[in-house]
Amino acid sequence: MGEPVLVDPGPPKKGNAAPAAKAKTGAFTPSGVSPNRRARRSYTIRLWAVKNSRFLEWFYRNFASAFLFLHPVWKKLGYNRVETPVTFVERNVKGLLFDCRMCGQCVLSSTGMSCPMNCPKQLRNGPCGGVRANGNCEVEPDMPCVWVQAWNGSRNMVAGDAILKVQKPVNQSLRETSSWLRVTAEAAAEREKNTAKEA
Repeated sequence: MGEPVLVDPGPPKKGNAAPAAKAKTGAFTPSGVSPNRRARRSYTIRLWAVKNSRFLEWFYRNFASAFLFLHPVWKKLGYNRVETPVTFVERNVKGLLFDCRMCGQCVLSSTGMSCPMNCPKQLRNGPCGGVRANGNCEVEPDMPCVWVQAWNGSRNMVAGDAILKVQKPVNQSLRETSSWLRVTAEAAAEREKNTAKEA
C-alpha cells in the first residue's frame, strides 16, 4: 500500500454544502436551496408575514371570531371528527405563510407573526445570546433570527406587547393537532362558563 497523497483543498468553499465541490462529484445539488437546506423562498414569505403583521393580526382576529361562531357546527360534527381535515388546511396555510411546524400551541399573534418554532433551538421566550451583528441566527447564519423578526413584527401590531408574555414550554402531545380548533374549544368553554355565572 502506497503512502497517502495530500491533496490541496484549494480556496475555501462557500457554505456548509459546498455546492460546486458536490457538483463535480456528480452529487445532486438542488438549486435555490441554501447550504443549510432551507429554501430562501420560505424566508421571503416569512419576512412578508412579519412586515404585514398588523393586517394578519386583524385577519386572524376576525377568522378566530368566525371559527368561534361555528362552534355549534364543530360540536355537532364532533371536534375529533373535524380534526383531520382542519389540521390539513391549517398545516398548508400556515406552512406557506409562516413555515409553521404544527406545534399545536400557536403563538403567532403574540410573536409578531414570526413562528418561534423556526428557531433551531426552539426558543419560545426570546432570542439566545448568539444573535449575529447583522440580525441573523447563530446556528443558521443565512437565516434572519426568528426573534429579531418577532420583535419587529410585534411593533406593528395593536396587541404588540403580547410578545412580553412568558410562554409555557411546548406540550409535545399537542404536536400535529389543530391549534385553531383547540383555541376555539377553549374560547367556547370560557364563554359558556361566563354565561353560567351571569345566569
